[in-house]
Amino acid sequence: MQLSAALPNRLIRDRRTAHSKPRAAVLQTIARTKRSGGPEDRALYSCSCGYAFKADVSTSVGCPHCGTTQAW
Repeated sequence: MQLSAALPNRLIRDRRTAHSKPRAAVLQTIARTKRSGGPEDRALYSCSCGYAFKADVSTSVGCPHCGTTQAW
């Protein structure tokens, strides 16, 4: 008794071409991101003094207005 049958070459070839198109799109997106310098590692912080500012993501960010350290 045979539990599985071999797929015809036509089905295997169609399946490979169907998967290659989305992969090419993903690779193009990755290449575009690398050319643009990558993602920005900045966040919007709001201080207890009421000042909101953008700064590099870090474990210790100080408010440029009052100088207090922001908790991450």
